[in-house]
Amino acid sequence: MSENANHPVPSASPLPDRVTTDVLLVGAGVMSATLGAMIRALEPDWSITVLERLAHPSLESTGPWNNAGTGHAALCELNYTPKTADGDVDISKAPVVNEQFQLSRQFWSHCVDTGVLGDPASFINPVPHVSFVQGAENVEYLRKRYDKLSANPLFEGLEFIDDRDEFARRLPLMAEGRDESEDVAVSWSDSGTDVDFGSLTSQLVDHLARTGADIRFDHHVKNLSRESDGTWRVTVKDRQSGKNVVISAKFVFVGAGGGAIQLLQRSGIEEIKGFAGFPVSGQFLRCLDEDVAAKHQAKVYGMAAVGAPPMSVPHLDTRVIDGHRSLLFGPYAGWTPKFLKEGSFTDLPSSIRPHNLAPMAAIGVTSWSLIKYLVLELAKTRGGKVDALRVFAPEAEDRDWELITAGQRVQVVRKKGRFGGSLEFGTTVINAADGSIAGLLGASPGASTAVSAMLDVLQRCFPSRFEGWRTQLKDVVPSYGTSLEDNPALLDELRTWTDKSLQLTR
Repeated sequence: MSENANHPVPSASPLPDRVTTDVLLVGAGVMSATLGAMIRALEPDWSITVLERLAHPSLESTGPWNNAGTGHAALCELNYTPKTADGDVDISKAPVVNEQFQLSRQFWSHCVDTGVLGDPASFINPVPHVSFVQGAENVEYLRKRYDKLSANPLFEGLEFIDDRDEFARRLPLMAEGRDESEDVAVSWSDSGTDVDFGSLTSQLVDHLARTGADIRFDHHVKNLSRESDGTWRVTVKDRQSGKNVVISAKFVFVGAGGGAIQLLQRSGIEEIKGFAGFPVSGQFLRCLDEDVAAKHQAKVYGMAAVGAPPMSVPHLDTRVIDGHRSLLFGPYAGWTPKFLKEGSFTDLPSSIRPHNLAPMAAIGVTSWSLIKYLVLELAKTRGGKVDALRVFAPEAEDRDWELITAGQRVQVVRKKGRFGGSLEFGTTVINAADGSIAGLLGASPGASTAVSAMLDVLQRCFPSRFEGWRTQLKDVVPSYGTSLEDNPALLDELRTWTDKSLQLTR
């Protein structure tokens, strides 16, 4: 199903001048939709309002062509298993990311079993996850990575392949025309998935609408202020009528992607001080020719160039959208001051405050590798982009591939010390001390770990209720609070359940 399919139809009646709600979710992307579905399961009587600036849900980073839909589980992403200075491999982050994705699988399985989500094939499909390296030194690195990961139950079934005939059998598009003298190797996992987060999100938003939530599209949040009773006064513009309305909310979650930082700044909470955002845009080459796509049925991640940021890791991905298989290659980074794909060129300058000016200046001094990478990417011609593709698929034909613009990503800049700053490539939850408002900053691994991130929001913002929710949460996400790495029997049980519910037979 497409990113616009199965979206709930907003009520034709306009909002009254003043609205009161228990929960206000700003943005109809995967984060808000996930949190809303969780709250509906835990507190079915709470009123929920969802505001989306655009005409449909999941049109920004959640949209299927605005992200790679990898279902990040650290099976193939080499940036989660970096080389160390002594030549070893650090795999410490990989199990953490994998466990976070296990929670997502469990939540989605529960939603399928209870009818919240429809046909699993409409949003998740089995696709092998593969790591790809070239050169003798990198082959040795991949072997060490495989030796460490394959001993962990979370990565059971991982294979190491350096035989050229087997490489060609599994990845014919990548083998065609490749120099036979080149050292290549892959690690292969059949446990990987492709996820259409746009379809997933639309179905979750539709569920909220069916269960009484007030879903409003074309509604733009202009300002947030705290009332004396601790509730939030949220000023909203109806973009269709031009009318301004006020919503009074007990709890606000800002799931507005790159736009979250500005809204949290407008809220005035102390916790956002010292934070800033650095926007990075991206492009992919897309192939919709199903004959070409049939030659490559995997998500294959390579290695980032020396000095390039983790988000630059090249990958050649099978995508399954609307039941059709296609290929996506990239990313190619670009730059714009917009914080959203449908944002404004004033987003970056208007987000600068006295409290985040020093961190922004600091990363300008310390992040020369990122700046150099962006400059080189901006200078890359279409021919240069296709040449990068041919590192993966040597005989790729230019005519088979079109260039598309992906979703906008805003990396977190955090204050460090008195005058310093650090650029972070993960995701960060920001919440007020009283738990009345929260938001999510950052981009990666993002949508794949939305369930873990929203559980974090619930625990931070509802501490007095959270203990009482634990029994219900165990039904929704059975491994929450338990290490699957240390409980292989439970891991096997949950894999069997989620594979069956999500129809991930391979």
